[in-house]
Amino acid sequence: MRKIELLVPAGSLEVLRTAVRYGADAVYIGGEAYGLRAKAHNFSIEEMKEGVRLAHSRGVKVYVTANIFAHNEDLEGVAEYFRELGDVGMDALIISDPGVFELERRILPRTDVHISTQANSTNYGTYRFWYGLGAKRVVAARELSLKEIAEIRARIPEEMEIECFVHGAMCISYSGRCLLSNYFVGRDANRGECTHPCRWNYAVVEETRPGEYLPVYENERGTFLFNSRDLCMIGHIPELLAAGIDSFKIEGRMKNSLYAATVARTYRRAIDDCLESEELYRKRLPAYLEEIGKCTRREFTTGFYFGKPGAESMIYGESTYIKEYVYLGVVDSVDGRGLCRLEQKNKFSVGETVEIMKPDGRNLEVTVGAIFDEEGRPQPSAPHARQILYADLGGEAESGDVLRRCDA
Repeated sequence: MRKIELLVPAGSLEVLRTAVRYGADAVYIGGEAYGLRAKAHNFSIEEMKEGVRLAHSRGVKVYVTANIFAHNEDLEGVAEYFRELGDVGMDALIISDPGVFELERRILPRTDVHISTQANSTNYGTYRFWYGLGAKRVVAARELSLKEIAEIRARIPEEMEIECFVHGAMCISYSGRCLLSNYFVGRDANRGECTHPCRWNYAVVEETRPGEYLPVYENERGTFLFNSRDLCMIGHIPELLAAGIDSFKIEGRMKNSLYAATVARTYRRAIDDCLESEELYRKRLPAYLEEIGKCTRREFTTGFYFGKPGAESMIYGESTYIKEYVYLGVVDSVDGRGLCRLEQKNKFSVGETVEIMKPDGRNLEVTVGAIFDEEGRPQPSAPHARQILYADLGGEAESGDVLRRCDA
């Protein structure tokens, strides 16, 4: 059995800490340039160094994205960026563009390279090509089935690694190469500025009847022609293992700590249980499915893993997320009075029941006994986003615990 890695996204230091605490074997992060998530908080060089120190102290690896498709004017900046990354200590760089790959090999020859899913690697010949150039790992194109991945595994060097997305948002364009954002608003998805037009509401207009919208919508919400369901493979861990995948990758560098904690913890338990016993995994599967459904999400699909998806993989007449739980914050510390210090993310009130997520899988329901501001003044609720406050949670919370409230 190959060693399995659970790879979790982190768009900020807070999310990185949460991912590490809740079970990630590795995290992937973006710098302030040359990744494909320009709208994420992303990391400065100093924040990267801090994140690497924290992750490595817990035995967790850090990969940095540099997976844009570069234009001529980008290359000089990419080279300078790689020189700055020399002191960061990350474990690998994630790259798509051959020109960027060549720069990395020249400037950071001792840093591993992982080939991004953006590079559209769909056959074992391509994997061998990248391996011959020095890549350690390829992130599989999302369009591959498990059968195809298993054949790739059988036809590439044993030490070469395969990474596959197992959870998160799907793109309607081939391996993420979308031009809709560029066409509509001039923001290039392949240079990190996607505005996600696949999630917008569309209508059909006939050429000779401008302004006359044809009634093609499924219900009162409209028609979302490109709106894919989210990938979820929590129910198929044995099949993923059998295909020879080395790294199970979670999508979501723009997601918050609640998402990171929920997904990392659930997949961690599912993977570990399956490695111990498939019978144990099957027994606990209903609990995994229930917990993973508590993420803010769209309806789920298995993507291309069991064949090419059809209309059932799209969401018709519904663009909004399913959101049953509200993210309240992460406990920063607990003082001598037992009060939890946190930066509040959404409103909660004294007397409400909230849930403390523990890394070991427990969800503790507690009643908020009191809330104080930084000056120690009591307040009945926490209505101001990002307010620093102290909350009495009955002594059950610890530093790093994620807080949520069920609003279903």
